[in-house]
Parts: sequence; C-alpha cells; structure tokens
Amino acid sequence: MKLGYTIIYVPSVPSSLRFYEQAFGLVKRFLHESGDYGELSTGETTLAFASHALGEANFPTGHVKASESNLPLGMEIALVTENVDTAHQSALLHGAIELSAPAQKPWGQVVSYLRAPDGTLIELCTSV
Repeated sequence: MKLGYTIIYVPSVPSSLRFYEQAFGLVKRFLHESGDYGELSTGETTLAFASHALGEANFPTGHVKASESNLPLGMEIALVTENVDTAHQSALLHGAIELSAPAQKPWGQVVSYLRAPDGTLIELCTSV
C-alpha cells in the first residue's frame, strides 16, 4: 500500500490552487470544469483540493472546515524545500498567516509553520 493523494476541503478550489502556484511555484495538474476539484503536481503523491460542497455531499453529517476554525486543525501538509526562509516569505506575500517563523530544530532541520488563506496548516521544512 502507498499514499496516493491528500484531499483538502476548501472554500474555493481555484483560489487554493492559485495560492500554492504563486507562493510555492507548484504546478496545477488538473482543475475540473465545475471548479469543485483540482490537483497540483507535487511529486509521487498528489495534493488535491475539493470544495466544501463536495465535502457536504461526501459527509452528510458535516465536516470541520479549516477555513472557519480559529485554531489550525490537528493535521498539516509538509512541503520540503532547500530554502525555508524564501518559501515562508513568499507564502506571507501571497496571503498566508505566520504561526511560527523559520527556526533551526535541534536535529538540524529548518522548519516554519503557516496557515494558507484557506485555513490549511502548512509546514515548510528542509530535508531531514
């Protein structure tokens, strides 16, 4: 078994795709004509976005919307980069909110935390 993709439910799929393209240089792989589902090229595992409307169809009893939570959800996506400082600043310029500035961890990795405009918790980090 392997992880195939991660889907993040967001208020606006096109807006989320645009943020990741502009902030981090990721490339849009697919956007359904409805605008309710889209994917980014991120390597072997796909990072995908679906609208809250699709979430409501999939989960009729409801789901937690990161975009409406004051606190970040208890899960994150981690983007590995050689330059956390540059990626962090770019994310801020494109609407992310800083939770933790880039800092070197005791094990040598540089890590920062942000919330995307859609509420997603993002870790930016160097390779371990």
